[in-house]
Amino acid sequence: MSDKIFQLLPKAQNYAWGKIGSKSKVAELVSNAYSEISIDKKKNYAELWMGTHPNAPSLKMGTGENLKDIVVANPDLLTPGIARKYNGDLPFLFKVLSIQKALSIQAHPDKKLAEQLYQKYPDIYKDSNHKPEMAIALTPFEGLCGFRPLQEIKNNIEDYPEIIDAIGKDIVDEFMAVISNGTSTNYKYLERSRKALKKLYKSLMEQDQEIVKKQVSSLVRRISREDPFPAKGSLNEVIKRIEAQYPSDVGVFSIILLNYVFLKPGEGLYLAADEPHAYISGDCIECMATSDNVVRAGLTPKFKDVNTLVNMLTYTTKSAENQIITGEPYLRSSTTVLYNPPIEEFSILRTTLSPTHKRSESFRGIRGPSIVIVTEGDGRIIFKDKIYDACKGSIFFIGANIPITLEAVNGKTTFYRAFTELLRSRL
Repeated sequence: MSDKIFQLLPKAQNYAWGKIGSKSKVAELVSNAYSEISIDKKKNYAELWMGTHPNAPSLKMGTGENLKDIVVANPDLLTPGIARKYNGDLPFLFKVLSIQKALSIQAHPDKKLAEQLYQKYPDIYKDSNHKPEMAIALTPFEGLCGFRPLQEIKNNIEDYPEIIDAIGKDIVDEFMAVISNGTSTNYKYLERSRKALKKLYKSLMEQDQEIVKKQVSSLVRRISREDPFPAKGSLNEVIKRIEAQYPSDVGVFSIILLNYVFLKPGEGLYLAADEPHAYISGDCIECMATSDNVVRAGLTPKFKDVNTLVNMLTYTTKSAENQIITGEPYLRSSTTVLYNPPIEEFSILRTTLSPTHKRSESFRGIRGPSIVIVTEGDGRIIFKDKIYDACKGSIFFIGANIPITLEAVNGKTTFYRAFTELLRSRL
């Protein structure tokens, strides 16, 4: 019989887009809690993985056992129902990300497409699972998420005419005519506009690279001439910054079509399957279904599967404000917020405590597995007569149906807890 609560040894990932050395939240957290992980101040620390994914499985501190082996051998840690539904595995992968350079324009396949891609291209798409995900900002955070409202896209095309030649004037004219002839409440209009937007984006992403290069260069030259010192976070500034990171890349034009989203700490994004997005900068908590499937089409030196991406997207349009989630009080708590996406694999709790305000909070046993990370302060996790010290960066696995108390010991202390609970009546 395995312990019901135990500390995990996570895995840090060194990707080129990550922040360097001590500037990285990933490095900051692991260096504070784990002497087993040495930090190289010259390396990029991009992601911290907490879970059972075979690319970077977490281990049990003290024994070195693989977390997946533990939960497979002890299905009660998951609950029998979750163990059956997810083949004995943890349903989610929990991460911390530290981003200094924009990630690719990408989307994640739904379950059906993931199975097809895995069957056809197993060397590229390594598993058959879908990958809905959620990001919650730890520091000021920037990203691209979903297509802008149609009128906003129309205005941006008019303001940035270089994109017209990168798409093709006839296709742009067709798009402009469609969205100028209808209302957003009319179903037929919405279907026509979706098809027109797909045709527009497909033409852009499949355009000849020399044409794209010429128009991106022309765009950046004009912006630099007309607006040499653009405000941070303005469209001009984001275009210039990302073009400097990925010169002449077609993804630069995606900034004109996709929502730019700025998150304050505690604000989040839910990224459903088949929705385009890209993280630009900042540090965040991230959780997803246990998968590493990514379909990329821009802002990346990696393989671009443009055809798959442009055909999988939903081409739904909505404002940047409607992309942001803030969570809601958990069980009427004043210190814990629930982020509850419309999927079964995971939800996240954020608990913020302080010795001078509210020192501790007790929780009923969650009917499923969870992983907790302390992102600031020093705390403790208490179960019956057992006390687990939890300094900043500490990570713990908590089995199903285990009631715990979280406690702040030193300063403002924040716990993020990813969990699965198939019965959704939690509020």
